[in-house]
Amino acid sequence: MQQELQALNATLEAQVSQRTAELDQIWRNSIDLLVVLGFDGVIQASNPAWQATLGYREDELAGRHFSQFLHPDDQAAAFARLGYLITKSVRQIENRYRHRDASWRWISWTAVAEGSRIYGVGRDITTEKTQAEALARTAEALRQAQKMEAVGQLTGGIAHDFNNMLQSVTSGIMLARRRIGSGRIEEASKFLDAAVEAADRAAALTRRLLAFGRRQTLNPKPVMLDSLIPDMWELIERTIGPAIKLHLQLKDGCWPVTCDPNQLENALLNLAINGRDAMSPNGGCLRIETTHDTLDAADTQDWEGATPGDYVCITVSDTGTGMSPDVLAHALEPFFTTKPNGQGTGLGLSQIYGFVRQSGGVMRLDSTVGSGTSVRLYLPRCKDAPSDVTTAAADRGQLVQPISDASRVLLVEDEASIRSFTAEALRETGFQVVEAEDGPSGLAALQAALRSLKTDGVDLLVTDVGLPGGLNGRQLADAARALSADLPVLLITGYAGDAIAGQGRLGAGMELLAKPFDLAVLVKRVQAMIARRQLDQGEAAR
Repeated sequence: MQQELQALNATLEAQVSQRTAELDQIWRNSIDLLVVLGFDGVIQASNPAWQATLGYREDELAGRHFSQFLHPDDQAAAFARLGYLITKSVRQIENRYRHRDASWRWISWTAVAEGSRIYGVGRDITTEKTQAEALARTAEALRQAQKMEAVGQLTGGIAHDFNNMLQSVTSGIMLARRRIGSGRIEEASKFLDAAVEAADRAAALTRRLLAFGRRQTLNPKPVMLDSLIPDMWELIERTIGPAIKLHLQLKDGCWPVTCDPNQLENALLNLAINGRDAMSPNGGCLRIETTHDTLDAADTQDWEGATPGDYVCITVSDTGTGMSPDVLAHALEPFFTTKPNGQGTGLGLSQIYGFVRQSGGVMRLDSTVGSGTSVRLYLPRCKDAPSDVTTAAADRGQLVQPISDASRVLLVEDEASIRSFTAEALRETGFQVVEAEDGPSGLAALQAALRSLKTDGVDLLVTDVGLPGGLNGRQLADAARALSADLPVLLITGYAGDAIAGQGRLGAGMELLAKPFDLAVLVKRVQAMIARRQLDQGEAAR
């Protein structure tokens, strides 16, 4: 028995010695950094890989605190991890260590605390970091090059179209002046009409560009698609012609959506025209369908800007020629078109895309050569729709009731020429107009009118949105409503930016009018808003 125990001890001693030798070989031959630290952060042992990687011998490391070799910017995070290791499990961290030659090397550490020591394994990832940074710089340079190419295409298209329009405007005005100067006044109108038409085309182009950039002026409200789309049947059918069959497949009890109904109508009409052109001259079928979709995080992870939630999907599909993958990849770019020169601006789909994204939705485009194209517009469900949900058509053709004499309008506009022309048009119609050039002076004018014994305030506030003076038009409108709760407000804007979008939906009695506008349209809008207020006040008094 004694001999067996002696033999077993000898065997165990041999095994321990062999295992120790094996571990020592691993310790000395490993290309990874191996280190043993005390809980105080002092290095107790290190392997030879430190000299190969960082240039330090084992005796130069022993007894020194690890932070003496650590980059200053990485020390706070390292100390935080050290404290975490003492009470928790394995942790990983990447930081920079100083080489003997004063350069810095990135080390990726895996460490674990056991007993009263911390055991760490580090790998030099400097080369990988350098390659990743170079790849990121290359990718950023590529993105910048693509961005500049897109900007070049965009500015080139804008310059071409605007120069043509400006030429028409300046030529028309110049010829009209000549006719008026020579006493041939009756001949001047046709040149002025041509100049106005060119200016209208420029305004339409600007609106499309703002739509593409998701910066157009929208008036979002709850919209019922099962009313809006059927109301467009006759218009769409007349637009696409008799060779194309129109099919509607609408979801029963379709959820209301939140968007600008007029812009949605424009989008659907543009898609119908695109489908018509794709099916010309042989004809085909245009289908408009609505469905309910509840999208979760998995559904939207590959959809730029999409968030989980309830949506109504409007699908417009045709049986036309379809698009190749290369054409499909560029279809949403501004000024990109496959139509013959002069037959398309290349802004149709990009404008729709901008409108949908600005409305909080998503646009998806699918197409197959020879089979047709399908465009899906996902618009967010409106869960708090009021009982008076309308379509765009419901806002048309409202009768303007006669308004009382000498209605007062407060006009706030910082551009002097616009303020002058607008005030003149309103005064010609019989309004009293109080003018102000910025938000604070506009608010002061309103307060003075409310205090005056000669008047009982103003009947309507017309204000630009982008006002100077620290009080923009939307803020002025809110301040005015605090003084006169039922005061109608007409916001006019060339570019509203976040002054409107950040506020969400406009309140009751607030409307938007985008610049440039026809002065006759402005006057009619003012008349309608004041008449509406007077009718409401009359009903409240009864």
